Amino acid sequence: MLERCPPSAPKAAVAEPLLAARGLGYAAGGRVLLQDIGLGVAPGERLMVLGPNGAGKSLLLRLLHGLIAPATGAVLWRGRALDAAARRAQAMVFQQPVLLRRSVRGNLRFALGVRGLGRRAAAERTETLLAEAGLTALASQPARRLSGGEQQRLALARALATDPEVLFLDEPTASLDPTATHRVEEMVRAANTRGVTIVMITHDAGQARRLGTRAVFLDRGRLAEEGPVAALARRR
Repeated sequence: MLERCPPSAPKAAVAEPLLAARGLGYAAGGRVLLQDIGLGVAPGERLMVLGPNGAGKSLLLRLLHGLIAPATGAVLWRGRALDAAARRAQAMVFQQPVLLRRSVRGNLRFALGVRGLGRRAAAERTETLLAEAGLTALASQPARRLSGGEQQRLALARALATDPEVLFLDEPTASLDPTATHRVEEMVRAANTRGVTIVMITHDAGQARRLGTRAVFLDRGRLAEEGPVAALARRR
């Protein structure tokens, strides 16, 4: 007698990606640097981008953020072509902080002013950001005289100033000591807790496990692997 199979469980609904790459490719100087990248980033996730030097990790982030245009394929934001409005909902922090020749407070005020925040609201938001970054005592100091870790926390605070939906991080702790790295990681976790989606490049498998929920591995311009960060980082 055949046993009756239990009814299959209903499939969980799959959320539409917040950000997606479809057949993404890029070439320069006659060389193909990225090829046929297909990738989706879900709202609220923490995606770690792994791979050796020269694999195309930084290039991928710049394409996803719309800083450069792909040679093939497309970047989609909520299912539509990436445009200026979508880019305003994103922010990026580079490995080497890019800071204005202003005070620490002035860097944050400028970012908020560009986005059209009123003077009083910008002042209040600035003080909140300074406190969250642990920079209140340094607010009047020239930004470019800060230590490497302090500069990176300022760059991160400035990126978060206007509450982006996605934050791209290109090895933000690569040149920092363990204490400075820990403080940057705390800010990244806090941002994600508030709902910011994280897409971050790292060469540190331990950092990937601490911060990530999912990982992708690039190799010679192709997406070689993807999966849960704990499993993927453990093999690297």
